[in-house]
Amino acid sequence: MQPVFVLVHSPSVGPSTWHPVAEHLAAAGHQVRVPSLQHIGASGPPFWPRVVAAVRDDLRQVPADRPVTLVAHSNAGLFLPTIRSGLDHRVAGSIFVDAALPARTGPTPVASPEVLAFLRPMAVNGRLPRWTDWWDEADVAPMFPDPVTRRTVVEEQPTLPLSYYEQRVPVPDGWDDHPCSYVLFSPPYDGLAAEARARGWRVVQLPGEHLHQIVDPAGTARHLVRLAGTA
Repeated sequence: MQPVFVLVHSPSVGPSTWHPVAEHLAAAGHQVRVPSLQHIGASGPPFWPRVVAAVRDDLRQVPADRPVTLVAHSNAGLFLPTIRSGLDHRVAGSIFVDAALPARTGPTPVASPEVLAFLRPMAVNGRLPRWTDWWDEADVAPMFPDPVTRRTVVEEQPTLPLSYYEQRVPVPDGWDDHPCSYVLFSPPYDGLAAEARARGWRVVQLPGEHLHQIVDPAGTARHLVRLAGTA
């Protein structure tokens, strides 16, 4: 039985960052779910239980005996251990896509002290600007294939509380008792890909910017299928 692909977006952006890949997977005959994490920052911490609940609620539409392959982009990678431990469905595999990795033993901070020092001056009444507003235009523009896609992604971004980035996410023991793998897009994640390789995970590269899944959804989908072993 083919697993259902569960594409988990970074809470810093929104589900449209996975929709083009979902369309390619569905066209190839795979079942796909794209849970929305857009509202997890509506109230204060802890945030990670709301991430788990959002994925669990979305999977109510999937039969309990159907396995799933979890796919996480960017800082959603930090939540995969708690998601995996919180699901009733069997997890056949986890794929990290240009993603942060959970610590080998938890809990894992969402942001480093250096990142928090960068973010704190931006906060207004405890809330941060949208993720794309953190960066210069020269950094943001290359991530998008066209103005329409950019507008869609930018407009759905939440303004997360600073406390989201100050949280520490649990890492349940034994969460990685299934095949894990890594897809590397951009150079800032080279070190994380190397760490994934050191953990014995399969690592593949699809060079691009951090949101490369919206630039090359077909190539991204092919890599996910191969890594999931469903080709």
